[in-house]
Amino acid sequence: MKKLEKSKLIGDKTVQISGSKSISNRLLILESLFSTLKIGNLSNSQDTQLLKKALSEDTEIVDIHHAGTAMRFLTSYYSIFEGKTTILTGSKRMKERPVKNLVTALQDLGVEIEYLENEGFPPLKITGKKITQTQVNVPANISSQFITSLLLIAGKLKNGLKINLVGEVTSRSYIEMTLDILTKLGIKNSFVDNTIKVGSFILNSESSIVNYEVESDWSSASYFYSICALGRETIHLKSFYKESTQGDSAIAKIYEEFFGIKTTFSEDEHKITLQPDPNFSFPEKIILDMNNCPDIAQTLCVTAAALKIPFEISGLGTLKVKETDRLLALHNELKKLGTETEITDFTINSVNFNQPEENISIKTYQDHRMAMSFAPFCLIKELIIEDEDVVEKSYPMFWEDLSEILNTI
Repeated sequence: MKKLEKSKLIGDKTVQISGSKSISNRLLILESLFSTLKIGNLSNSQDTQLLKKALSEDTEIVDIHHAGTAMRFLTSYYSIFEGKTTILTGSKRMKERPVKNLVTALQDLGVEIEYLENEGFPPLKITGKKITQTQVNVPANISSQFITSLLLIAGKLKNGLKINLVGEVTSRSYIEMTLDILTKLGIKNSFVDNTIKVGSFILNSESSIVNYEVESDWSSASYFYSICALGRETIHLKSFYKESTQGDSAIAKIYEEFFGIKTTFSEDEHKITLQPDPNFSFPEKIILDMNNCPDIAQTLCVTAAALKIPFEISGLGTLKVKETDRLLALHNELKKLGTETEITDFTINSVNFNQPEENISIKTYQDHRMAMSFAPFCLIKELIIEDEDVVEKSYPMFWEDLSEILNTI
């Protein structure tokens, strides 16, 4: 339990955020498959460390606990080791998170995968095969991590892979991030309309070691945008790039438009400065489709709730199958801040603003983003974050970094 006293933001402080979890996890799979990649500034998140540990061990049973990204990426990874049998399992919540679309795609490619408990869910028994099929059809509206999981192994396949996405693409920016990494590694690819093509990686005399310095995590940066929007003081964050491939870098544009937080890039230091506009007029309502950046929706909703700005947020279908049902969790916990909402399978809309509860205690639902997205509300009123250790999943130093920029009132 973490008690956050009512606080104010100390201006002009600098925070160093660890490498992006999304990029780090992709790179770890690729590093294990290709000998030409070396990684710098790897994420220190629990998810990344669990994936790194799994890749370093040669065991039949692999338990990735709560690490959903690891479950998805490793499902494809273990599928291409011919004759090797792996049982991939996780926590109770992990066994409730669907993987059927990914498993079906791999089965269509000829991989032998068996559900050991419930159809469509982990744990999985994977028997690696030599994949000779060259194309597969997958629903376009599934989690981008399922598609990325296939992309990460594609360069290792003799004939590469063509993925036909059927329907409207969800979280396209995350797919493009993966393809950008493949390009930097020397793996040719294209993404035209709903068709992705990845060529087989060719190791030759011209192949050289690729040193990849991981950019800091934009989803982790989102909590400091929220703090800046509420505290109205300048914050500096390292290490971030102007031409980022992370979908959550959309936070900069979103917070400038709706909360008056201007982002300035320092190219030589790879530092961004978050500067609130003192003359900014807040909007009457926030209407936003967050299909390409759903992981920062919780942050935005809490910021809007704290400032009592009505909001209609759509494009959030993937949030129901994350660490928890994030839409339901948001609905429940925003009410404690005085914000009543309506939710569907894809949207969350504010309907009324009341006074916050006298003693606010935020449930985390074993979800790291619930803890961190609600923390900035301490600039409005003291509150308790239950099970504060969940932040280790993506940002172990969050509470320490937060304490460095806040003063108790």
